[in-house]
Amino acid sequence: MLEKSNAWRPWILSLLIAVMPLSFAVPLKAKALPAAILLLVGVWLLITRAEVRQAYRRAALVVVPAALAFVFWLVNTLAHGISFREFDVTSHILAFLPIAACFAAPLRPIVLRLGFSASAGALGIICIEQHYIEGIDRVYGINNGLWGAIEFCMFILVLSLIGTVQALRVELRTGERLLHGVFAALGIYGALLTQSRGPLLACIPVFVALVLMQARRTGRWRQALGVLVLGIGVAAVATTTLHGEVAERFAAVSEEMSTYSEQDATGAVRERLEMWRNAGSAIAERPLGGVGLNQFGAYARGRIAEGKASTSIERYDHPHSEYLEWAVTGGLPALALLLLLFGSALWFFGKHALHRDNGVAMPACAGLAVTGMYALCGLTDNVFYRAMPHSLYFFLTLGLAVYVGRMLSHRAPSDRGY
Repeated sequence: MLEKSNAWRPWILSLLIAVMPLSFAVPLKAKALPAAILLLVGVWLLITRAEVRQAYRRAALVVVPAALAFVFWLVNTLAHGISFREFDVTSHILAFLPIAACFAAPLRPIVLRLGFSASAGALGIICIEQHYIEGIDRVYGINNGLWGAIEFCMFILVLSLIGTVQALRVELRTGERLLHGVFAALGIYGALLTQSRGPLLACIPVFVALVLMQARRTGRWRQALGVLVLGIGVAAVATTTLHGEVAERFAAVSEEMSTYSEQDATGAVRERLEMWRNAGSAIAERPLGGVGLNQFGAYARGRIAEGKASTSIERYDHPHSEYLEWAVTGGLPALALLLLLFGSALWFFGKHALHRDNGVAMPACAGLAVTGMYALCGLTDNVFYRAMPHSLYFFLTLGLAVYVGRMLSHRAPSDRGY
């Protein structure tokens, strides 16, 4: 199907993979077509190619926890007698597991690099249009409501970090590096316009870690220091001068935390604290089985009716923490599974991000950016309950892990690669 005699097929497959992240963020029904094609190709590759199955074995640290998550939540849904509509988003993992096989096929890395970076730029332009032309104060993209601003910010920053890493690669042509830098800058500026504190804070340590890893691989410590100073300085200036409302939102955090009480639980931070307090009660009541997938909202509203929770959290269906979400809905076993999901991926990508071959190190750095952002953003928000961020995580982490697995098996060290 992907023989060398058909040189156009790797280009087409690479293009389909490259447009997938952007497709998750747009409300077009046609976006299902690339996913369907990749699913069919992935299944075919798994059945017919031994080297693809070997790549999966090498990527087991990422693949196995994802498969376990699918099985766990399927059992949880059945055990609690919950409608399968609640399982819809989680069920997508089953599609992304074989789609990842496409990353083990012959591909054109430049298409993947530019496609992911251009997606960040395109989404950044959408944010700029919403803010300056439509007059939307806190932008949220075109596939979300206002409540989706946080996840949209994280989504853009993930792709922007991938573009930033590519822009720092001295072995790439200057023109391509410049394109990556422009796309990443547009994405980051768009993320600022969402005014979402959690993802913007999470981006800083991930950015620092990626730059330092590249410095260790290449020995360019002086350049890395300059990039860190420039990047953090530009972000600080943009936050405090161009968009003062972002700084104001950060400044409000400590005031809300210090004044929170069960009687005063109104405001973004206070409401989070109130949800976390009630999430703790749910975990204490049902530490092993949880309350069931996506059932935190029903549990919280029950406590409100009993006078045990503030009415300020009545509109929320999730506790604004992915870790508490899993612990509440699936019990402590689910929390352990989430820690395994993030932890094993961080270990896998972190270990290979220092590989001497760019064909291994660069996709590993991209996977590290994705996992690191989700793991940190998950502390203060739900990162998997919407299809858009859920799809991006499993598509990229599974695919990039399999890509790394193929590179480890079949690629000789080189200066180029993803």
